[in-house]
Amino acid sequence: MSTPTAAELGPVALALVLLAAVAVAAGRLGGIRQGRDVVVVVARALGQVVAVGLVLGLVLRTPALAPLYLALALGVASWTSARRLRSPGTWPLTALAIGGGAAVAAGVVVGVGALEPRVLQVLPFTAQLVGGAMTATTLAGRRMLDDAAADWAGVEGWLAIGASPAQALAPLGRTAAARALAPALDQTRTVGLVTLPGAFVGLLLGGASPLEAARVQLLVLVGLIAAETIAVVVVTTGLGRRVTRRPERS
Repeated sequence: MSTPTAAELGPVALALVLLAAVAVAAGRLGGIRQGRDVVVVVARALGQVVAVGLVLGLVLRTPALAPLYLALALGVASWTSARRLRSPGTWPLTALAIGGGAAVAAGVVVGVGALEPRVLQVLPFTAQLVGGAMTATTLAGRRMLDDAAADWAGVEGWLAIGASPAQALAPLGRTAAARALAPALDQTRTVGLVTLPGAFVGLLLGGASPLEAARVQLLVLVGLIAAETIAVVVVTTGLGRRVTRRPERS
């Protein structure tokens, strides 16, 4: 694929500026003071996407670097999720949840031959699984900790009658896990009816046939459900075993 020319990038840059301006203006009209945040995140996203594009180009030319790229992605995702949970020492737990979910789902897809074991296919697919598992881990863990903080008297009641922390927090963990999976389930339930997901659109824009795009998109959607389910079970189970005092609320 050829490198985009300045003439091709110009409209993209203009669209980004206008979209950011629309977001800022709409926020001001609605009384939402997020103008600075919009500008910062757009600028940051631009820099990160360009950097990632350059790195991916290098990785695709040197497949041996793919494990290092995925390890970096997992490390950043795990740290980001652990930071959101604001519970000391949770980085190993979030790494296990995110990495375990993504590894199992990707292993199944590649193992049965649904995707060829080539970097060009496996790398972006696994990276999407890591991203989805990170979001689900954060949502489930944060919701569980918030619910525990709000109903700590109930948790202490269970502890007072001899339940272990894991047993006392298990109902909250199940509720948090189920709610964290709702976005992935809804996206899969409404695929093609409400939205055309990113992988589908990207493949179509890249010249793939609709059937080929649909095949890959289905693998992504169902792979995300599998990866995220594993992730939320791991993180809520792990938090249930380690939370022994009232968590900090978000």
